[in-house]
Amino acid sequence: MKLKLFAVALTAGFIAAGCSDGSENEATENTAPPEQETGSENSAQEDFLVPFDGSLMHVHGIGYIGNEEGLYFASHTGLKVYRDGNWLETDGQFHDYMGFNAVDEGFYTSGHPDMSDLESELPNPIGIQRSTDGGRSLEELGFAGETDFHLMAAGYRSHDLFVMNPEANSEMEAGFYFSEDAGESWKQLDPEGIEGELMALAIHPDDSQLMAAASAEGIFLSEDGGATFERLTDEGEFGTAVHFTENELYFATHGVEAAMKSYSLENGEAEPLQLPELNEDGAIYIAVDPENDEEIVFYTVQGDTYISEDGGASWDEIVDEGQIQ
Repeated sequence: MKLKLFAVALTAGFIAAGCSDGSENEATENTAPPEQETGSENSAQEDFLVPFDGSLMHVHGIGYIGNEEGLYFASHTGLKVYRDGNWLETDGQFHDYMGFNAVDEGFYTSGHPDMSDLESELPNPIGIQRSTDGGRSLEELGFAGETDFHLMAAGYRSHDLFVMNPEANSEMEAGFYFSEDAGESWKQLDPEGIEGELMALAIHPDDSQLMAAASAEGIFLSEDGGATFERLTDEGEFGTAVHFTENELYFATHGVEAAMKSYSLENGEAEPLQLPELNEDGAIYIAVDPENDEEIVFYTVQGDTYISEDGGASWDEIVDEGQIQ
């Protein structure tokens, strides 16, 4: 796919996903909701996960939750989990999760409530929410009823937050903000160097001086807490995804074709990964297992998911255009 056509497909997909108000469920997904559990500390988390055999569309983030097993997908209708070759979904809490970030003790997210649950007390949008029990319960951190943060990054162990606020709310003007206390307070950033329409943000698991952004103009890295960003890619490359590990920044781009690289935070060298044949497609989310950096996953514009257990030397497709495998 030529870069211009890929950019149109990518931004159209983001706009379609971003315009959702949570008022409709995806007809192609297994979304008939059982009675929602409010949860209790005495209920085992496994009781909250049930077999899933529907289709997986409109994914808004992927990641490995440290205190849970498996790879989590944040979808238009709640969380889906790939665990030991099997597919699961949550038995309730079918929210439209946006800005999803898995961390060592749960996840941070934004988005819209499950509108099929007439008794849900969550406002629309849900602002910034945190879960420490795999999604069984949510804790409001702010901006509920005000803002849906599509562009949000969370430090995997630090839990520092880096967000792009799309429009003014009760605490923020439009623009970039950083929190070093899990959303209790915010510092406005005025970064220099970022260009183009933003696609994704990332922040290092521990060192919040390291931030990254993917945009229509490429991949950008900050080493000074978001004050300045430096372009890592050549002009003409469309940045589509960014993800930090302890020692690397993984990023995806699309120029003549889809590409993915691992950028060493130690020596600044970027090594290309050998991707499967993607044809007119490209990665928009990347996740690496914090317990095993040989396990790399990416999700694409057209709804495919590929997983590698050997650092990108080979890949297995576990979702094909929304159909789980």
